[in-house]
Amino acid sequence: MALNGINLALAAVGQEAVWRRVYLTLGLNETEINEYFTGPAFLAWGRMGNLHTWGGPLPSSWHLKQSYLQYRILERMRSFGMKPVLPAFAGHVPKAFTRVFPQANVTNLGMWGHFNCTYSCSYLLAPEDPLFPVVGSLFLRELTQEFGTDHIYSADTFNEMEPPSSEPAYLAAATAAVYEAMITVDVDAVWLLQGWLFQHQPYFWKPPQVKAVLKAVPLGRLLILDLYAESQPVYSHTDSFYGQPFIWCMLHNFGGNHGLFGALDAVNRGPSNARLFPNSTFVGTGMVPEGINQNEVVYALMAELGWRKDPLPDLGSWVAGFAAQRYGTPHSHAEAAWKLLLQSVYNCSGDLCTGHNRSPLVKRPSLHLDFSVWYNRSDVFEAWRLLLEAAPVLATSPAFRYDLLDVTRQVAQELVSLYYGELRTAFEAGAMPALLTAGGLLVFDLLPSLDELLASDERFLLGGWLEQARKMAVSEAEAWHYERNALYQVTLWGPTGNILDYANKQLAGLVAGYYAPRWKLFVEMLVKSLAEGTPFHQSQFENEALLLGQNFVLGGEKFPTQPQGDTVDLAKKFFLKYYPRCQAGVV
Repeated sequence: MALNGINLALAAVGQEAVWRRVYLTLGLNETEINEYFTGPAFLAWGRMGNLHTWGGPLPSSWHLKQSYLQYRILERMRSFGMKPVLPAFAGHVPKAFTRVFPQANVTNLGMWGHFNCTYSCSYLLAPEDPLFPVVGSLFLRELTQEFGTDHIYSADTFNEMEPPSSEPAYLAAATAAVYEAMITVDVDAVWLLQGWLFQHQPYFWKPPQVKAVLKAVPLGRLLILDLYAESQPVYSHTDSFYGQPFIWCMLHNFGGNHGLFGALDAVNRGPSNARLFPNSTFVGTGMVPEGINQNEVVYALMAELGWRKDPLPDLGSWVAGFAAQRYGTPHSHAEAAWKLLLQSVYNCSGDLCTGHNRSPLVKRPSLHLDFSVWYNRSDVFEAWRLLLEAAPVLATSPAFRYDLLDVTRQVAQELVSLYYGELRTAFEAGAMPALLTAGGLLVFDLLPSLDELLASDERFLLGGWLEQARKMAVSEAEAWHYERNALYQVTLWGPTGNILDYANKQLAGLVAGYYAPRWKLFVEMLVKSLAEGTPFHQSQFENEALLLGQNFVLGGEKFPTQPQGDTVDLAKKFFLKYYPRCQAGVV
C-alpha cells in the first residue's frame, strides 16, 4: 500500500479483544460475549452490526494473536507515514446488554441478509440513553491506550439497516452521539464514515435524512467514503456531501469473486470529474474492494490515478504498457490481447456493472438465469488465442502464467453460459438428446477440465485457501472451526444458504466438489422431469442442492495444497479441445 502512495488504511484487527474487556467491565459474562461475536470469516459484518453469533465463537487464542498482529500492523503503517483508521463505537450492543441494564433504551433494528434474529437482529442503544457516551468513551479509551491513535476512527451505525425513525432530528441525534463519544476521549477525532448507506437504500435516504447525518458533525470532522463511486457516486446528488470532505472510492469487487471485470473508463474519468464538480469537497481517491487478489489491472490503474491530476489520455497505450511491465518485456500478441480485454470485460457500463460474477457457473442453477454480458465474448476468445501465441516467449513470467490461467478460466465460464443456454433451450423444447448432450458436456467434460487447469496454480487452490485458515489455529479443534468458516464463506455464507455464493470463487476443489455436483443434480432433475413429462420443481432442487452444499462444508474432505500440472500445457490442451467450440457457438 505504501509503495502505491496509500496513506490512510483501516486497522480494524484486534478490536474484539478490546470489546471483550469492555463488555466484561460492563457486567456481561464470558458466555454472553462468546455468543455475540461472529466467526472470523464474518467479522466485517459483525463489526458493522449486520450479524452476530454466526460462525462463532472466537477462541481466546484468537483475541491474543489478533492483538499481537494489530501491534505489528500499526507499527509498520506508522513507520511508513500512513495513518491507521481505528474503530469506534457506532451504537450496536449485544442482546445481553439488556440483562445487565434492563432500563437501557435499546431498539431491535430487525433482520439482515436473509438471516433470522438468531444471527442478524441488531440491537442499537438509543442516542439519548445516558449509557451511550459511557460505552462509547470506555471502548475508545481502552482501544487508544492499547494501540495509540492517529485521530481517525471508523463507525457505521446504519450500514444496510434501516433506522428506526426517518425523522431528521433522530438521525442527527444518533450521529451526534457517536461523534460526541469520540471527542470525549480524543478532541482531535475525525470520523471516517462509509457513504454506502446513502447509495444502498435511496428510498430512505432522501435529502433531509442525508443532511441530518452530514450536518450533525462539524464540517471537516466527518470524512466520507463515496464507496461505489465508479458506478453509483453519491457526491453528485448530495451537493458534494453538503460540504463534508469525501474520498472518491472504487469498490469494484463484491465478495472477492473471480471473473474478469472492470469499468476502466469510468475509473479513469471518475476522480477528475469529482474534483471538477461544482463546490467539490473531494480530498482523495480510495480503493475499498471486499476482496482482492483478482483483476490486478483494475487496481493498478486506480493506484496510478492517485498520482495524477487528470485522466489518462489513452487507456489503450496504458494497458499495453501495463502488460509489458507486468511480463518484463513487450510482446505484440500480449499487447493486442490486453487491448481486446480492455474493450470487452474491462469496459463495463450500465446496469450489468454490479461487480459480481454473472456466470451461471457460480450461480445456483435454475431455468431463469440471466447470462447476458456487456461485451462480445469473441473478444475474450481472441485474447485467449493471442496470449497462447505469446506463451513461448513469456511463459517464464509467473505473472503471464497467472494471466493465461485466468483468461482460460474466463473462457471456461463463457462456455458454461453457452452450454447452459443449450440445455435450457433443449429442456423447453422437449429435446432429450440435446439436453443430454449439453448437460453431459458441461458436467462431465468442461467442469472437470476447468478444475484440472485451476489445480496447476497455488493461487487457485481451495486447499490453499483452507490451509491459510487452519494456520491461525492452536489446536485441531480450532483448525476445523476456522476451516469451516472459510468453507461457509465461499459457498453457503450461512447455515441455510442465506446469502448463497456471495463470495463465490473458482478454485480447484471448489469447482469439482461443490459447483459440478450441483450442476449434475440440476441436469439429472431436468432429465427426469422431461422423461416423466412432469414439471421441473425448483424448490425441490434447491432443497437437495442445499444438502449437497452442507455436506460439502461439513464433510471434512482434504484438498491438495500444492499445484499439480503445468499451466501452459493445460491451457494449450484446453485450447485445442474448446477453441473450435468457442468459434462455433459464440453467445
